[in-house]
Amino acid sequence: MDGNGRWARERGLPRIEGHRRGSEAVRSCTAGCLEAGVRHLTLYAFSKENWQRPPDEVKSLMGLLDRFLAERTAEIAERNIRLRAIGHLQDLPEKTRKRLDDAIARSAGNTALDLTLALSYGARTEITDAVRAVARKAQSGELDPEAVTEDVVAAHLYTAGRPDPDLLIRTSGEMRISNFLLWQLSYTEIVVTRKLWPEFSKEDLFAAIREYAGRNRRYGGV
Repeated sequence: MDGNGRWARERGLPRIEGHRRGSEAVRSCTAGCLEAGVRHLTLYAFSKENWQRPPDEVKSLMGLLDRFLAERTAEIAERNIRLRAIGHLQDLPEKTRKRLDDAIARSAGNTALDLTLALSYGARTEITDAVRAVARKAQSGELDPEAVTEDVVAAHLYTAGRPDPDLLIRTSGEMRISNFLLWQLSYTEIVVTRKLWPEFSKEDLFAAIREYAGRNRRYGGV
């Protein structure tokens, strides 16, 4: 969800105002997914690298996340959305982590949409964690190294049990993946929009889905 800071800067506003407007785009995008019948939505909300931002900005971002969870948990449950999260969640402030755990628990039985927040997430970290877990099992004799397959590795990723993404939407016109779901995006279709995230609407989501629907996915075949 890129472009919050630029959106604010272009309007002479503090960066945090861009992040506030970005949280409204989350609501619009989620509503669009429900309307379109999308079953899984993963939002890259806060990366491992984002902890390097100025302390005041990080504090404000955690405050926005806390506020989002406090205000939207009931709505998430009412709309039959299951909230999930991936990343080093132990890095989050204790108060925010408790709100997140509560929202996840309250929505666990919902079935219309799996909404996954990537928080304190980095794909290289995810893959490293998976390799460590597999190595520990091999060292203990629980797993034969020769039996390690792609499926075994995938089963140790944060996203285990969930499908790989069909479509990646990259906002703000940036032509990079930014350390997001590197394993899972192997054959994902990519749509890049110049829209900054606070400007991204339900209509923009539908346009990206229509573009995706016109693609011929060959998965390396012919």
